[in-house]
Amino acid sequence: MSAAKQLKLTIVRSMNGRLKSHKSCARGLGLRKMHNPVLVNDTPENRGMINKISYMLRVEEI
Repeated sequence: MSAAKQLKLTIVRSMNGRLKSHKSCARGLGLRKMHNPVLVNDTPENRGMINKISYMLRVEEI
């Protein structure tokens, strides 16, 4: 059984003044502060949230 692929996400733009749904996506991914990276599993659900707020994220595959 292979390990699930993970993504390293970092917020690089402020969440101030963003749409409520975009802030909710960031929270759902576990993102709290700028420049504080988190690891998430590469699933279709997470990919959808990442695509929605891609303009304020840096994404790295691990």
